[in-house]
Amino acid sequence: MTSKSLFPAVEAPKTDRRPVSDTRHGITRTDEFAWLRADNWQEVFKDPSVLDPDIRAHLEAENAYQAAILGDAADLRKRLFEEMKGRIKEDDSSVPMKDGPFAYGSSYKKGGEQPRFFRTPRDGGPEEIILDGDVEAEGKPYFRIGGSDHSSDHGRLIWSFDDKGSEFFSLRVRDVATGSDLDDRVPDTSGGGVWNAGNDGFLYTRIDDNHRPSKLFFHELGTDVAQDLLVYEESDPGFFMDVSGTRSNDWVFVSINDHETSEIRLLRSSDPTGTPQLVAARETGLQYDLEEGGDVFFILTNADGAKDFKIVTAPVSGPTRPNWKDLVPHESGRLILSILAFEDFLVRLERKDGLPRIIVRDRATGEEHGISFDEEAYSLSLLGSYEYDTTVMRFSYSSMTTPSQVFDYDMRTRERVLLKTQEVPAGHDPDHYVTRRLMATSHDGELVPVSLIHHRDTPLDGSAPLLLYGYGSYGITVPAAFNTNILSLADRGFVYAVAHVRGGKDKGFSWYEDGKRAKKANTFHDFIAVASHLVSAGYSSHHLIVAQGGSAGGMLMGAIANMAPESFGGIIAEVPFVDVLTTMLDDTLPLTPPEWPEWGNPIASEADYRYISAYSPYDNVAALDYPPILAVAGLTDPRVTYWEPAKWIARLRARTTGANPALFKVHMDSGHAGASGRFSRLEEIAYVYAFAIKVAGRMEHKPA
Repeated sequence: MTSKSLFPAVEAPKTDRRPVSDTRHGITRTDEFAWLRADNWQEVFKDPSVLDPDIRAHLEAENAYQAAILGDAADLRKRLFEEMKGRIKEDDSSVPMKDGPFAYGSSYKKGGEQPRFFRTPRDGGPEEIILDGDVEAEGKPYFRIGGSDHSSDHGRLIWSFDDKGSEFFSLRVRDVATGSDLDDRVPDTSGGGVWNAGNDGFLYTRIDDNHRPSKLFFHELGTDVAQDLLVYEESDPGFFMDVSGTRSNDWVFVSINDHETSEIRLLRSSDPTGTPQLVAARETGLQYDLEEGGDVFFILTNADGAKDFKIVTAPVSGPTRPNWKDLVPHESGRLILSILAFEDFLVRLERKDGLPRIIVRDRATGEEHGISFDEEAYSLSLLGSYEYDTTVMRFSYSSMTTPSQVFDYDMRTRERVLLKTQEVPAGHDPDHYVTRRLMATSHDGELVPVSLIHHRDTPLDGSAPLLLYGYGSYGITVPAAFNTNILSLADRGFVYAVAHVRGGKDKGFSWYEDGKRAKKANTFHDFIAVASHLVSAGYSSHHLIVAQGGSAGGMLMGAIANMAPESFGGIIAEVPFVDVLTTMLDDTLPLTPPEWPEWGNPIASEADYRYISAYSPYDNVAALDYPPILAVAGLTDPRVTYWEPAKWIARLRARTTGANPALFKVHMDSGHAGASGRFSRLEEIAYVYAFAIKVAGRMEHKPA
């Protein structure tokens, strides 16, 4: 059965061609679908109703078309949703984390879409709900809580929300005793606030019309927001600003970053309107991050050629770079990911030989020990702490077959206490599944790690369908973590695999460098090589492999569609960054200037222009027989704008030589993260999985 016969004969929308030409570096490009970009996109992010009627009509036609093409999968989507919902403990709760007289946590009520935030007495007792997301979301088509931070006196809570999907967060302040919000309401923030020492005001970053957090303000409770004091302003549009506090409540960190350079300024929380103190001036390629340590700061940095990072110390009285002293020296191939300091211990999460590990260091003696695990591939995370003067740290562990486990670990006694194991109400037997860690040889001889899982009864003779996921940008590592949703695929005979391609940090910082800017093509070659390796190893066949990626991973999907359409039976591109060159040429878009270190600056550099042009998915759509392609986007997405996939699908449809459909689903009331509720999100996952199952010809296959 060919994929062409799997889809009904429904006429696709006809997209008007309104050519617009652009000349840069003496090179002219013509974009026949440029009109799909709304001129008033900033207004649309805040009020979707102002979208141009012609564009709205086109997007609605696309939604109607994909609904007709995938209509026969409606029952399958319902079954998948019920299966995935059945693996979620509906009234789940986190393990509360101690802070002074209380312990704070989050939970869901049965049937609830949004989290609730609660606290209990420190050593246990009745829960006090301090913020109920379901109550706040009532009547809103989209709602997402951005974060919350209780004051050090435990009397108030800063919390934020986004009700458009465009990531313009509003800040509110809740009186915990009464459960009511104060009149203070700060719009257009990046989503978080940091209390001052007196708990009568907070610092926050406001985002501008181009959606860039560039200004730091202090708001005093009870005053007019319009009168908030500007504390610091970042003038370079290529750098984003963030603000965070410390567990001791002594310091506020003002972090200013792009993708390869960082700069931090310090404020005393007792003097939040003072002049921020510079730690180390920005220097292209220099990255560093601070962690409090009493009379010293611990600094994680790549300074002095420490490509895989090292840890240095600096006195609080003079944390500038001349005073940095090595504590944990650089070791090539051991990538230090993050650090967490306590009064007597320093904890670091690092990755070596492709796997994460936790190392605990006694600050007084320098003695170190690791926390060990036995599985072939696994995921490990530090979960932080509210308290500094404690010997207990918290971490989580999982693998593709092992549900998530939360541990408290006493760094002095080395006692590990299991606090919680993820419950799977529908049942889960890890012995029913096999997980493997493979290595695939790429085009240049590099070995690309692959994590995979399949049911133990799945035949490995090339007959199994396979969903192959990839990302490969910004140094992000895709963990080999437990995911109950993919069990619905494994139980239907699918192999689920993650290609740990270059552009992530899976094999160290050089793995990232070898997949960015002028080496970006390695990411695509790696992914194609993984698909070929899985076929040669008997895990699947090319026509049964469905590729999946989102955001920058969606750009990967667009690139491999152009480079090797014959290698895949279908492609799923969620919020896909597919019009790379056009976006990197538009410095008014929110992320463009900060993204130049990742992709290159085609405005300033002809070489960057030509290189991006050579792989940008939209620019390289050709007369090829493309497999079935599904793109999903959100109208109010400020990260990957809706018009990128809208244009891409239109051009694919116009140029393909085959009969496979190119489908586009756009959420008209959400942004980059998709639906905000936990069950609404499951419905979206069921939708894309149903597409994969349909493409693989397994619609009638009953789960094991």
